[in-house]
Amino acid sequence: MSTSNHRAAALVAQLTGSSSISANPTSAKGQKFAGQVAVVTGGAGGIGIGIAKTFVDQGAQVVLVDMCEKALKKAQGQCGAHAFFAVNVTSEAEVNGTTAKIVSQFGGIDILVQSAGVTGKTGIKTHEVDTANFQFVYDVNVKGLFMFCKAVLPHMLKKNYGRIVNIASISGKEGNAGMLAYSSSKAAVIGLTKVIGKEYAHTGITCNCLAPAVVKTPMVAAMPASQVKYMTDKIPMKRTGGLDEAAALVAFAASKECSFTTAFCFDLTGGRSTY
Repeated sequence: MSTSNHRAAALVAQLTGSSSISANPTSAKGQKFAGQVAVVTGGAGGIGIGIAKTFVDQGAQVVLVDMCEKALKKAQGQCGAHAFFAVNVTSEAEVNGTTAKIVSQFGGIDILVQSAGVTGKTGIKTHEVDTANFQFVYDVNVKGLFMFCKAVLPHMLKKNYGRIVNIASISGKEGNAGMLAYSSSKAAVIGLTKVIGKEYAHTGITCNCLAPAVVKTPMVAAMPASQVKYMTDKIPMKRTGGLDEAAALVAFAASKECSFTTAFCFDLTGGRSTY
């Protein structure tokens, strides 16, 4: 090895804190989450089940959380999750109780991915929004997310390690006409993520979020066709995102490799958002 190469290697070792660079053996086998416990809310369908399957495939012990026990059983069969809990995420007692059960059964929680969410009534203008429906959307999309963070963070703090990934939306950054409750609730998710990320940045815990544009899920399929067209027309790639694409980005944000990024919003928008 030349003198210049020796110097380069020494500099790399100094910067990385090691004398050599080698591939992570678990990563090489596609098992980068081996030994970790991942909780996925909204795990019975949509983006959630795609994320859960990716974690299972990469070695994590995966726990699904959702409302419907029947749907959870089906999802477990599809993705190979290790356990599931039927939980109303708007109930603090249920969230706290479920968190305690997961920790007792699996020994801790390393990853929390929150994809539980509802759109509420769409295709209507602000003066037509029903106050009760507006509150329901906020209870699920913001309050539920906050309560799971609050319940899980103390357990992550005990280990000085954790990854929280919240599923927001491009509508939370730009606002989608006809979706007041959903858009404003997802803006709150982004704000909440930034605060948590900054508060725990020194602890080994990161908190980031993902802002997708239109991804093929049952929730999107339930929207009026005109609403879906309105959103898809804004995407430069002129297509919806795939579940595999969303799951891959979440897997990175939840990995040990994503160690110097927190309080950040990752975009999955086909070029719609560039800031």
